[in-house]
Amino acid sequence: MIEVFGRATSSNVQAVMWAIGELGLNHRRHDLGHRFGGLDTSRFRAMNPHGLIPVIRDDEDVTIWETGAILRYLATRYGDDAVWPCDTARRAQVYMWAEWAKTTPARLFTAPIFWALVRTPKADRDPAAIAAATRAFDAALAPGRGAAQRLPLPRRPRAHPGRYPAGPPALPLFRRALTRAPLPALRAYYDRLTDRPAYCAHVMVSYDDLRA
Repeated sequence: MIEVFGRATSSNVQAVMWAIGELGLNHRRHDLGHRFGGLDTSRFRAMNPHGLIPVIRDDEDVTIWETGAILRYLATRYGDDAVWPCDTARRAQVYMWAEWAKTTPARLFTAPIFWALVRTPKADRDPAAIAAATRAFDAALAPGRGAAQRLPLPRRPRAHPGRYPAGPPALPLFRRALTRAPLPALRAYYDRLTDRPAYCAHVMVSYDDLRA
């Protein structure tokens, strides 16, 4: 059984849990971080000296931290060619979009937009900064709009691990009342995500406990 350490409302934990759900792996998740605490304990620091979630423990002798490393481990150990391509060129396509999703939309959305709206008291919010961050986020997504139309998520029995980092930020993006430019391709991608049971179970969670 795979043990996952991290709270359900963490986007990084959600990416890992979504992958585990898609792969149908037996697992148990432990709430850690934010209001649950536990990241500074000697037990947790022995697993991840950086004190960050997520962390997984597999078969009691394999401990891995960092979302991307965890996803690659799960896909390599438990996935087949449809999940983790054997062909080097095809696998590079998964790497490419996984890196882009983690370094671009997640970085531009999580702190400057999601945290600014949800984890900041209304009286302390900076509407101008949020608007500027939203424009920057929209501009950064432009190259991915065409690609989103081609992502083969709903037709595969299981999803590529490269898609997982992009999924969690998409939920609050479309659930929050933001003034946005039309993003029909990305909206269609999000709609396809919500058709996946594993995505619904592990990503479509309430963020009420994160509200300031």
